[in-house]
Amino acid sequence: MFETLSGKLQAVFKEFSRRGKLSDADVDTGLREIRLALLEADVHFTVVKSLLERVRARAVGSEVAQALNPGQQVIKIVHAELLATLGTPERLNLQGPAPRSILLVGLQGAGKTTLAGKLARWLRADGQRPLLVAADPYRPAAVDQLRTIGSQLDIPVFTGTQAPPQLCAAAQREAAATGCTVVIMDTAGRLQIDADMMAEVTAIKAHTQPGEVLLVADAMLGQAAVRIAEGFHAALGLTGLVLTKMDGDARGGAAISIRSVAAVPIKFLGVSEKMDGLEVFDPARLAGRILGMGDIIGLIEKAEASFDVAQAQQMQQKLLKSELDLNDFLDQLRQMRELGSMGQLMEMMPGLGRAAAAMDPVQMDKQLTRSEAIVCSMTLAERRDPRVMNSSRKRRVAEGSGTQVQDVNQLLKQFRQMQDMMKQFGKNKRGMLGLLRQLGG
Repeated sequence: MFETLSGKLQAVFKEFSRRGKLSDADVDTGLREIRLALLEADVHFTVVKSLLERVRARAVGSEVAQALNPGQQVIKIVHAELLATLGTPERLNLQGPAPRSILLVGLQGAGKTTLAGKLARWLRADGQRPLLVAADPYRPAAVDQLRTIGSQLDIPVFTGTQAPPQLCAAAQREAAATGCTVVIMDTAGRLQIDADMMAEVTAIKAHTQPGEVLLVADAMLGQAAVRIAEGFHAALGLTGLVLTKMDGDARGGAAISIRSVAAVPIKFLGVSEKMDGLEVFDPARLAGRILGMGDIIGLIEKAEASFDVAQAQQMQQKLLKSELDLNDFLDQLRQMRELGSMGQLMEMMPGLGRAAAAMDPVQMDKQLTRSEAIVCSMTLAERRDPRVMNSSRKRRVAEGSGTQVQDVNQLLKQFRQMQDMMKQFGKNKRGMLGLLRQLGG
């Protein structure tokens, strides 16, 4: 989402870093470029003005003038002030006797029903027992969609024919009777100017007294998301906000603006359509992505979520004995796919800013898919010992995977190179074990 903004900011920082000393004119020129980049990213103009005023006050003072590397010091200042703008992270309020309730509100099409499933999955991983409530009787198939999500996640869904306020109150009683600890209420999409619909959701809040009232907003709406948050906050008293579709091609200004303008904390970011595509909002990590510093903590968390201890121990033994085969190669490809798209992973890698811009993440995802198809088209014997791959076998695999023979040759070459590298590690077991301990630690 922040590719364009990040690229422009890094160009400004690069110019700062070229200078051994920064004059006031240098700072003003750089801040002018940053202002344009932020406005083009749809950051609210009052937020841009306040942010850059604070940056300039520090950048033209002794803090930068006396710094060993003035350019790096300016980057540090921008990072600190961006963190201040994004605000401090806030967790969900799940205090008090069970069941606690979470009310989801927002416009139609913002992704509330999908978000309800993601949030339920996240809460269950945190030790909670969630109950989903289908409180949208207006959108066709809304109830069926939530039932499908609940079935996929093995999470109960409460439905009924009552009016939404009474239905949500009944769901709380059902949760108390069945031992569920959190009730997630998926309400109908509504405009803040729709008096009848706003009265309904106000009644739901009055009947259920939820601990959290979360606005689900589409990040691709830009500054409109800020105005929507202001309207819902005035009517309902929002406790938090979830920005969805953060993996889209929007400019991302809402994520920077909304805390300062609407005074509503962001609690989660929706980063994909998958049920695991939910991230706890962390200002430091988001600021790192915006400034091209990556998000290595987020990358580690993704890796840990898809990490299989038994498989890793088995892989360790194979590494030490140099026994890796194409089945192991296939497992690694699939684990990489589990981490997310290559575009998301590259965005989270520190220092890849300009290098990542020269790569095509879509093409890289296609290459992974192609490699997986090639290996899957081989027999088990061919995967265990690729040396048996002669010309006729390669032609058969190419036809079966919808690729060319040169694609098969390229994959086999990459695999041989990986084997050679692993053999070098295997020759020095002590060094390899040390490396594995470091990785495991």
